[in-house]
Amino acid sequence: MARPDPHASATVLTAGEPLAGARAAMVMVHGRGATAESILELRHELPGDGFAFLAPQAEGQTWYPYSFLASIEDNEPWLSSALAVLGRLLRRAEDAGLSGERVMLLGFSQGGCLTLEYAARHAARHGGVAGLSGGLIGPPGTPREYGGSFESTPVFLGCSDIDPHIPLWRVEETDEVLTRMGAAVTRRIYPGMGHTVNRDELDHVGRMMRTVTAGAR
Repeated sequence: MARPDPHASATVLTAGEPLAGARAAMVMVHGRGATAESILELRHELPGDGFAFLAPQAEGQTWYPYSFLASIEDNEPWLSSALAVLGRLLRRAEDAGLSGERVMLLGFSQGGCLTLEYAARHAARHGGVAGLSGGLIGPPGTPREYGGSFESTPVFLGCSDIDPHIPLWRVEETDEVLTRMGAAVTRRIYPGMGHTVNRDELDHVGRMMRTVTAGAR
């Protein structure tokens, strides 16, 4: 029987500026079978000046056990537990004095799905949201009756057209849902790329980061 809150003791790795003195923060969420250390490595490819980076570690290196296209119920209680981890990290940034528009969320693969689902369920103004090879969680036909507004939060969706884990139609649906909720979505589909992160995606995230820190001066 699954523990009711399997990620309750999730460790969080940090890098960059100390959160208390940072001008901005980014929550970075790793994919299935990966680690907080691995997603933090992306910071070396990004303009980290002024940023605190926070990367939680999933229990057993997976945020939820089944495909993100499986029924929501099948992925419980892991999914709710994982979403709660992100909520705690955003509150941690807020407690350090960072307003929502100075906090970004980035996730890759399973972490990208988790990041986008969290953002949709808690729509508000953020510095930016980047879902790399990800999409909203749930099977085809899942009701997308989320509340709140993104208030023009920049959202970046980057994915291959032949990603073996993330079908293109789900990326398109995610774009439509988040746009309807007031996000300023940029969607880029890369022909034949596979399941990875490319330079163009990192450059776009970097531009989002510079906008956040420029506004924090």
